[in-house]
Order: sequence, then structure tokens, then C-alpha cells
Amino acid sequence: MTKKWIPEIMYEEGEQGLTSNIPFVSVPENEEMPKLLFVFESRETGEVEPGPDGEELPVTQLDLHQYANMGVLKQNMSWVEYDNVRYALGLDPVKTAAQKGVKITSNVRVAVEENSPGDVLDGTSATDE
Repeated sequence: MTKKWIPEIMYEEGEQGLTSNIPFVSVPENEEMPKLLFVFESRETGEVEPGPDGEELPVTQLDLHQYANMGVLKQNMSWVEYDNVRYALGLDPVKTAAQKGVKITSNVRVAVEENSPGDVLDGTSATDE
């Protein structure tokens, strides 16, 4: 019987890392990103109970949460169903989000064009010279 792979949610230590403070899962070569992740929320209740040696241990409440891979949902739902899921999660509909993304990309391109590569690295602009 083979051991089933268990995904591990990881974080980079610094803000300057590849994932910019967004958690990530390192997926082994022969595995796939899970379609659904189960994560326990752990909260101390403020109460204590005796531990094995009589010491006071905090009582912890666990609530199970499920997180779905949005790419899987998008592939398997109609656009109306998918937009309804996005709405329930507080996200814009896909078309609105895409339009906002185009605007952001355009603003980034304008900002990059206004600065030469050397200027971006040292924080100066062409007008500083």
C-alpha cells in the first residue's frame, strides 16, 4: 500500500519572495494540486483543562473548512453558476474582473514605459536628470 500524498500549506519568510506572502503548496512531480483542501480553524476558547501531568492546557475549538480549486469549478460550471460562486465569495463577475485586469495591466505598462530599466532599479525617473 502506497502512502498518499498530503499537501502542506507553506509560507515564504520574507515579503520579497516569489509568492509575495501568499501561501503555496509545493506539489511533487507525480502529484496534482488537490481540487479541494480541508483546513481546520483552531481557536482557543479561553477555558482550560487539566493536562496529562495536571498542568492547565487551553481548550481549543476546531471548525473544519473546505476550499475549492476555482479552476476546477470554472471548468465544470456554466458561466452563470461560476459567477454566482464568485458573487457568494465577494468577487466580481469574470467579465468585470477581466476588464479591471486589463486596466491594471495598461497602467503598469504606462508606468514602465515612463521609466527606463535603469531608472526603475535606482528609483529615479528620466525627469530627475
